[in-house]
Amino acid sequence: MRIVDLSFPIRPHFRWKVAPQLVASQAQGHPLQSTLLTLGAHAYTHVDAPLHFLVDGRDIAAMPVDQWVGDAAVVDLTHLGANGEVTAEELKRYHVRAGDIVLLRTDWPKRTSVEVEAFWTQGPWTGPSACEWLVARDVKAVGYDYPPDFCIRDTVAEPRRRPARDEYTTHAIFFPAGITVIEYLTNLDQIGAPRCRFVALPLKLEGSDGSPVRAIAIVE
Repeated sequence: MRIVDLSFPIRPHFRWKVAPQLVASQAQGHPLQSTLLTLGAHAYTHVDAPLHFLVDGRDIAAMPVDQWVGDAAVVDLTHLGANGEVTAEELKRYHVRAGDIVLLRTDWPKRTSVEVEAFWTQGPWTGPSACEWLVARDVKAVGYDYPPDFCIRDTVAEPRRRPARDEYTTHAIFFPAGITVIEYLTNLDQIGAPRCRFVALPLKLEGSDGSPVRAIAIVE
C-alpha cells in the first residue's frame, strides 16, 4: 500500500488569506511554541460545503465525513494543456462508477505554479457538458488540480469582474445535485493507477462554508 499526498503546502498567497502569528515561543521564555493562524476556508487544497453556493445549504460541520472518503476514479486529462475545456466527450473514455469520487487530473500544477497569476488565467476549466455527464453517473464528489470554472480567471484580472452565479459552472450544476467538490489538488500524477481510495477530511468548523484538508490517495 502507498499513500500519496495530494495537498499543497499552506503559505502566504496572493489570492488567499494566510497569516500565521507566533504568540509564544521558547525564545520568549515560554515552555511551548504556539501559533495563531488566520486562514481562509477556501485556501489551497480544500473542500466546499453546500453553503458555499446554496443559500440554505449545510455548513461544513453538518456534512457527513464520508462525503470525501471512498473509491476514486482518476481521469487522465493531461493532454488538454492551457485553456483546455474538460467536456463530456473527454470523460466518456473512462469507466466512472456510481458513488465514485472523480479526480480530474490535468497536471496543471506541474506546468504552472499555483503561486503565479498564469495558473488562474490560463488553466484548463470544466465545461457544463462534463458536469452534467458526472451528475448523470451519480458520482459522490469531484476533485480538480486546476481552477474548476472558466470565470475564475475574471476574478483574478484587473479590474476584477464579479461573475454571475451560473458562471460558476461546477458549483451551479454539482451542488443542487448533491455532489461536493475538492478544489486544488496536486500530485495526481503520483497515484499511478486508474483507481484508488481517496480521503480528504475537513475540520469540523461550525457555520463554515468550507475547510482546508489534507487530501491523500491510498493505492493498493
